[in-house]
Amino acid sequence: MSELSEKNGQEFEVTEDQLKKVQELIEEEEGATRTVGGMVQDFITYFAVAMTIFHLYAAVATITTQILRGVHVGMVLFLSFLVFPITPKKRGSLAWYDVLAALLSVATIAYMLWDFEDFIYRAVTPETMDLVMGGALTLLVMEAARRSAGWIMPVVVLMFLAYALAGPILPAPWTHRGYDLERIIGHMYMTLEGIFGVPIDVSSTYIILFTIFGAILEKSGAGKFYIDFSFAVMGGKATAAGRTVTFASYLMGCISGSGVANTVTLGSVAYPMLAKSGYDQNTAGGLLSAGGIGAILCPPVMGAAAFLIAEILKVSYLEIIKMAALPAFCYYLGIFLMVQLDSKRFNVPQDALLTDLSVGQLVKRYWYFFAPLVLIVVFMLIGFTPMMAVFFAILIAFAASFLNKDTALYPAKAIKALASGSLGILSVANTCACAGIIVGVVTLTGLGLKFSTIIIAYAQGNLLLTAIFTGILMWIIGLAVPVTASYIIGAVIAGPALIQLGVPDFAAHMFIFYYAVLSEVSPPTALSPFAAAAITGGDAFKTMLQAWKYTATAFIVPFMFVLSIDGAGLLMYGPWDVIIWTFITACLGVVCLSTGFCGWLFCPANALQRAILLSGGLLLMYPGATTDFIGLGCLVAVGVWQKLAPTSLAIKGA
Repeated sequence: MSELSEKNGQEFEVTEDQLKKVQELIEEEEGATRTVGGMVQDFITYFAVAMTIFHLYAAVATITTQILRGVHVGMVLFLSFLVFPITPKKRGSLAWYDVLAALLSVATIAYMLWDFEDFIYRAVTPETMDLVMGGALTLLVMEAARRSAGWIMPVVVLMFLAYALAGPILPAPWTHRGYDLERIIGHMYMTLEGIFGVPIDVSSTYIILFTIFGAILEKSGAGKFYIDFSFAVMGGKATAAGRTVTFASYLMGCISGSGVANTVTLGSVAYPMLAKSGYDQNTAGGLLSAGGIGAILCPPVMGAAAFLIAEILKVSYLEIIKMAALPAFCYYLGIFLMVQLDSKRFNVPQDALLTDLSVGQLVKRYWYFFAPLVLIVVFMLIGFTPMMAVFFAILIAFAASFLNKDTALYPAKAIKALASGSLGILSVANTCACAGIIVGVVTLTGLGLKFSTIIIAYAQGNLLLTAIFTGILMWIIGLAVPVTASYIIGAVIAGPALIQLGVPDFAAHMFIFYYAVLSEVSPPTALSPFAAAAITGGDAFKTMLQAWKYTATAFIVPFMFVLSIDGAGLLMYGPWDVIIWTFITACLGVVCLSTGFCGWLFCPANALQRAILLSGGLLLMYPGATTDFIGLGCLVAVGVWQKLAPTSLAIKGA
């Protein structure tokens, strides 16, 4: 535990039962990992280091696309079968069938690359050996995903494959010509439309490099610095505890792409401080999980799905950063406002947080932990590709660690960092490979257009209803699969519906991305709140409801992207006057919603005042001059009401 949390929190220690519960929740998302030692563990570590070095080399060298994707999949599968046991009970040993599966994974890729030029030309008429190897690779990909991310993803893949086979016997409008096993395997294994499609392309380039970047920062001690820096910056006021957790969540998210991991890492350190400040277990857990997933939405280092958006839309990652900036500000504005209002509700004392070092001292000593984050954006602004930008950021982060002996990545720590870079991507990469099969089925059968037609028909061509149905669909998908897979599936089967109704493609994809991320706090598989509850000892369901409160604005802001072309101003598209006006009304909408959900503006709000504030927030979020002015009027009306009416009246009606 951080020394700062010991000073500012109550005496607190995470129990064995809490750790066990948290570990079980993380394994639901990332799989149970094998705990072996000796030569086996050394082999896994050094192979992971070799995989990291290969991908760093690939960032600056010219490697054929198909070869890079193939080698990436081969390495990922090989490591996955060594790292993830067939069941959690087998985590203490490495069985012969694990080794066989790992070697077979390499064999299927080696076969593909052996005579690659002839291989790709046989995709429509594959030979018997092609089918054997392709079928084996498809099964291995699904098994690796099952081990690393649970049963749901391979089951979903099987459902899509069944759809591809059963086309002629399905009822309209789901029917299609149908494809035999030979065509399906050829499409998935021998082209760039299946397993080796866009998801694996992004995994083998952007995602793994940013994972390596995060591992370098983490192992050099950036995580502890970000927490200490947040304590120093935010201390001194009644809202310090909540603001510190929120700010630290964002900074921690820059080196962790997992909302659950971010929540758990920060929660074990920051919960005592929240408890001392008057937060109950459920509210504290809700704030921790809201901050944890928020980091995935925020530039410059976002979740894996953000890189997929860039690749699918064929735009630079810098464009994604630009589009995400204002919505991310609105997200954290909502949380900070609610923290401010919570301090009034809980009557938090004015108690400064104690720190060993001031902000100036921390920055002077550890400024280099911020440099790589800033330089990634700077490199892209001056024309570097995202791959080259993060590559140089990795080198700078590694070299800068030696500016202080406490953070220096000497050989032992460097090996751990390089190994963590590859080990950290296994779950995401396996998910991407499975998602490639799903995308392959969608492109082969035309399911995306069929599904879009069905959604539009049910919505009767109404854009608002189509957006609501898409949000519900993303929630349902998010119950079953991780964020990355949720985005990919939503993008190919629901995105076309929004685009057909005139929504710009970038706005449609950002809408789907937001709802894919928000599945982390949606019932009944809200892993981030459940993990936070395991740390705080709170009730999982009540913690989830508190997380909903803190993330409520994030569920509404994405509708601004799609309901009007002016709403795309929040994504930094359009004339500057539209962008500025849209941003201002979005911030005012966040204020209305935050005060409405918390039940406090200048004093406690009664039921009618809360209803007016929530209505005003929704109107401000709906693009249009008329709705904007009515929404603003709602905020002003409640403000005047509370200033003129006695506080006791508001409390009486609450």
